[in-house]
Parts: sequence; C-alpha cells; structure tokens
Amino acid sequence: MSLPTDGISLPTIVLGSGLLVVLIGLWGMMSRRNIIQVIIGFSLTDTGIHMLMVAVGYLNGRTAPILDAAVDRAHAAETVVDPIPSALVLTAIVIGLGVTALMLSYAIQIYKRNGSLSVDDCSELKG
Repeated sequence: MSLPTDGISLPTIVLGSGLLVVLIGLWGMMSRRNIIQVIIGFSLTDTGIHMLMVAVGYLNGRTAPILDAAVDRAHAAETVVDPIPSALVLTAIVIGLGVTALMLSYAIQIYKRNGSLSVDDCSELKG
C-alpha cells in the first residue's frame, strides 16, 4: 500500500499532529489544578515533542540506515535516513518515562502528606 503523492505528506501530518499534542499538553499543564492532570499534560507535551523530532528527521524517499546488499556504501549518505534523530527520540522517551515516574512518586507523597492532589492545598510551596 502506498501513500498518495498529491495532498499533504506524512511528515507534514506528523508535524501538525505533534504540534497539536504539544499545545494540548501545555494547556493541560497550565489550566489544571490537579497534580495528576498536570503530570498527564506534561506527558502529552513530551510525546508531542517526540513526534516533532521524528517528523523533522524524516526524509522522503530514503531507506532505513542499515548497510546491506540493497544499500551501496559509496552512496549511503544520499540513500539512507539520518539515524541520529531516531536515537535522540528513543533516549528522550526513556528519560521522559523516568521523569514521569518521579513526578508520580512525588504526587503519591503529596497525597499522603496533604490528603489531596490539588495544587491549592500545597501550602508549603507558598511564600
């Protein structure tokens, strides 16, 4: 199955979707008072940034960066996709997962201490 050549390209769709997910995540972080909802907004922003990085690193008409019989070593730079953006996204996904787990553990501790997940009930943060 091939994608149609006329109309919007796949990287453009991923880029637009990633930007939309980033904006939804930022809205969720800024407009919510529940700590769990803020963490979900952060995770959405993180995922949207990953989508943007993948869309920027994609090049039409190129193959995976695997040197084998199908890819000539002399012309590999012109025929394969740069693997660095993909590697950065994989690293960012792992880091984002760790940060999300840390935020959730902090949310559990805040709930144990205050009995609430509302940002307004965290009086020790107010000066």
